[in-house]
Amino acid sequence: MLPLLFLKFFVSLNYAILTCMKDTLVVTAKNSGAEVIPILKGWIVLPVAIIATLIYTKLSNVFKQSTLYYGTILFFIFILLSYAFVLYPNIDYFSPHSSADWLLNKFGVNYQHWIAVYRNWVHSLFFVTAELWAQLVIFILFWGFTNQITSVGEAKRSYTLFIAAGDLATLAAGPLVLYYAKKFSDLSFVYTLQHLIGYVIVFGLIIMGIFKWMHKHVLTDERLCNPLEVQKLTKKKTKLSLFKGIKHILSSKYLIHIALIVIGCGLAINMIEVTWKANLKILYPNSADYQAFIAKLTFLIGLVALIVVLFAGGNFLRKFGWLFSAQITPIVVGLTGLTFFILSWYKDSLPFLNAFGMSPLVIVVLFGAFQNIMSKVMKYSFFDSTKEIAYIPLDYESKLKGKAAIDVVGSRLGKSGSAWIQIALIDLVGMGSILNVTPYLFPIVFGMVVVWIYSTKVIHKELSKQEEEVPEAVSV
Repeated sequence: MLPLLFLKFFVSLNYAILTCMKDTLVVTAKNSGAEVIPILKGWIVLPVAIIATLIYTKLSNVFKQSTLYYGTILFFIFILLSYAFVLYPNIDYFSPHSSADWLLNKFGVNYQHWIAVYRNWVHSLFFVTAELWAQLVIFILFWGFTNQITSVGEAKRSYTLFIAAGDLATLAAGPLVLYYAKKFSDLSFVYTLQHLIGYVIVFGLIIMGIFKWMHKHVLTDERLCNPLEVQKLTKKKTKLSLFKGIKHILSSKYLIHIALIVIGCGLAINMIEVTWKANLKILYPNSADYQAFIAKLTFLIGLVALIVVLFAGGNFLRKFGWLFSAQITPIVVGLTGLTFFILSWYKDSLPFLNAFGMSPLVIVVLFGAFQNIMSKVMKYSFFDSTKEIAYIPLDYESKLKGKAAIDVVGSRLGKSGSAWIQIALIDLVGMGSILNVTPYLFPIVFGMVVVWIYSTKVIHKELSKQEEEVPEAVSV
């Protein structure tokens, strides 16, 4: 239990640190802005994540789990070391400014966000690496390993604590990033970056050390380390075709609705967040200032999420049921998100905004930060747990194929779907700016939230049937 808690803490701590930096670097880069985030998430991260998952799946049928674990962590360490100590310090040398300027002159400023991804490919590489850490290290390595060695009874007692460990890591990352952002605020941002990446590398080595210690002192059965042996023990094939999993989702109405809540969550949260970050870039164009604000926000998300998951998450589920808990997230995201869109679009024409003694832009950014905190906290505390419970009524094949496809594709499709919509609107009517398409995002987010809430009702009907047949199946 304890080593798993430490593992979850350190993998989440690394992700929180990387998340604090990835947006700062791409948004505040030369000729860049928040508009590059949809491009990166929609057109680069999604295909890379799918390819990486397919490669990992193939390798998992050949190598021991420990070999893949160490190899994956070392791969990330190599990329981050190269970025922090080779690529970033020599950013002007590696950045193709001449060809990027030529493309900008040829296609115009309306396509500046596309060209910025190419111009700042070094930062784009870091952004993709940070996103893949969640995909590969948290979802596949940690949760895959934990699910393999944890029984159902143990999971009911421990998984809430693992989520709390992740929230505690987010809480710790904020002050750490803020300290170095302020310490080197008068110097080049490279010093802040290198110190924080240094922590990420050290924590990565600690993750490997804990994993090795567990295999040496806790998991003495070597068969648990080899997926080929696990197949023999369970007498079930574990090889999974990602595309067959997607086909399996489309053949089941129940799985389609689970996929819809996953896609809806990612689409709504990310669509609102990118608009907020565009306003944040205007308020804090400097990298150090932008980084400091994100660090404070990360600390607050971790603090509030830790409190809510410990005192409300499980209690709400037991007292008010699955449907109530599942609908908290879409309702909160929808109400706060749509309010933020109104404030963002009409900030210069709403007279009451001037009554707070702050500029309308500051109020919009602060409310957007509040919206971001509420969305993330509701997702971590209610959405993640209710989503996992939704898989309980499924048969073995649906759990294996359907869940894998939803976790790999559905979660990324939500983020990428919002990115594709935003980029299409920016290029068609936005004149290169995410802020110009805010009125068009309002009905899209509203519609997605409605679909999300409807899907929870469909899922609840099936869960209710399952509870009547086997009451303990949905106990938490």
